[in-house]
Amino acid sequence: MSGRTAIVTGGASGIGLAISARLAAGNDQVAVFDMNGDAAEAAARSIEDAGGKAIGVAVDVTDRAQIDAGVDEVRSRLGRPTVLVNNAGVTIPTPFLEITSQAWQQAMAVNLNGTFDCCQAVIPDMLEEGWGRIVNISSSSVHSGSPGLAGYVTAKSGVVGLTKVLALEFGRRGITVNTIPPGFIDTPMLRRTVDTGLFDVDAQVAKTPVGRIGMPEDVAATCAFLVSEEAGYITGQIIGVNGGRNT
Repeated sequence: MSGRTAIVTGGASGIGLAISARLAAGNDQVAVFDMNGDAAEAAARSIEDAGGKAIGVAVDVTDRAQIDAGVDEVRSRLGRPTVLVNNAGVTIPTPFLEITSQAWQQAMAVNLNGTFDCCQAVIPDMLEEGWGRIVNISSSSVHSGSPGLAGYVTAKSGVVGLTKVLALEFGRRGITVNTIPPGFIDTPMLRRTVDTGLFDVDAQVAKTPVGRIGMPEDVAATCAFLVSEEAGYITGQIIGVNGGRNT
């Protein structure tokens, strides 16, 4: 890693926190974006206590004004962001015929529109620097579907499509764009979904060829490579981290 400035959305817990910590350990300055400002600051403090450089910024990715203000703060405190990890997400488990318009729009706003807005807010800095790395965290459910998660799966499918378009548009400008669809990863969001009865942990582990649930650090390790200099010839790709569940 080269000490660049990275933004990680939803960076205060789960996969986002693991990615934030991993990038900071690799000498990147990390801006932890999270709608919970206290949690973002706590995450940043934990990273700095471990010897990294991080700031916490309260940003709700459904609000473009907050995104723009957050990116402005990053520029003033850390410099131009040239690494962006779009990790913020929400599941909202609901049977299809019971999904309200409000819940559907929320799923789109957090999982898809937030990714679009963050990319649009940060790519100009990458263009100025002539270098950039974007990793969009999607979901392995885009390959298989998932009952009760129509909004989530649909939005994350859109993230995959957006990733491919941006890779084609900006590849010649030094910017790579890839997506990681995590498999069954042990995160607070997954545990909340499990609590609704949609999934059984033991049954899902039994379906996983490597025989264990994934950890946030598994995703963070892959993300760290994709944002590195060495990954400059990888773009527009779907890099699954799923223990062999989807091949």
